[in-house]
Amino acid sequence: MYYAYIVASRSHNFYVGVTSDLMKRVWQHKEGIFEGYSKRYKCNRLVWFGAVLDAIAREKQLKGWSRVKKIGLIERQNPVWLDLSEGWGEEMVLPQQR
Repeated sequence: MYYAYIVASRSHNFYVGVTSDLMKRVWQHKEGIFEGYSKRYKCNRLVWFGAVLDAIAREKQLKGWSRVKKIGLIERQNPVWLDLSEGWGEEMVLPQQR
């Protein structure tokens, strides 16, 4: 399974990418492992992702869109730009365990 994704900074700079391991890639952005735009602008909050059969084609499509169109895509599914990866990797407590 491959994913196209968008990570953003709190000031709404964003980076579009593609990966086969979404959890690992988001962690890499959060840790600042990649030099370049996403690290420089602190694009480390997952604000949109989609599973796609041809992820590279979808990534190129998204990169070709205007900023306004990308913001529309994000805000249709995530209107307040929440970090969709928040809580990943934390221990899950089931209701019957409380």
